[in-house]
Amino acid sequence: MEWIKLIGILIILVGFILKFDTIAVVIIAALATALVSGISITEFFTLLGEAFVKNRLVTIFLLTLPMIGISERFGLRQQAVILIEKMKGLTTGRFISLYVLIRQIAGVFGIRISAHPQFVRPIVNPMSQGAAKSRYGEISAEDEDKIKALSAANENFANFFAQNTFVAASGVLLISGTLKSLGYEVAESAISQTAFIMAIITLVITTIYNLTFDYRMDRKYGIKNNQKVVAS
Repeated sequence: MEWIKLIGILIILVGFILKFDTIAVVIIAALATALVSGISITEFFTLLGEAFVKNRLVTIFLLTLPMIGISERFGLRQQAVILIEKMKGLTTGRFISLYVLIRQIAGVFGIRISAHPQFVRPIVNPMSQGAAKSRYGEISAEDEDKIKALSAANENFANFFAQNTFVAASGVLLISGTLKSLGYEVAESAISQTAFIMAIITLVITTIYNLTFDYRMDRKYGIKNNQKVVAS
């Protein structure tokens, strides 16, 4: 009956599928696994407490939450929007590359921009579309979809590869706690530094790709009120 000890995995799967509270699902799954494994409730809470103490660096993240909240409450996100809206005359690729840079800088300071729902769809994509139409006039529906995809993809790249540049990010603390539990001493700052290198590489690669997109659009449409770009 060793397979019964896997009940915790089943509970987590069901809980996530039904979108129950994440922390509650994990705790219940852990408790169920402990009980079927012969661990008493007292021993379970002892283990839980010891694990929390060993990973107490998580409290660093909790301490930074008020700072982040106050910054956003007093207009940090709104100022980012205003800054982007003032950027006139940018091509689609340059504008999206600039957004990647802003997104990564926000990640360094642990500022959440809310990504696709509250930033990319209502702000980044429309402005990218506007930059294209200002430069080329009307563009095809296919190219409009490509710009939508480009905006969404760059958001994913910037977020994924820069989220651990913040030293108190949950990913950094998870990596640090896991490595330390396995006997490897590692500083959170070292993890962030490594993530910072990856963020720079990502910025370079996405910028090259975005500028290549501009080049393809120039060749296809030419610049508004000018002759079509001719292949050399």
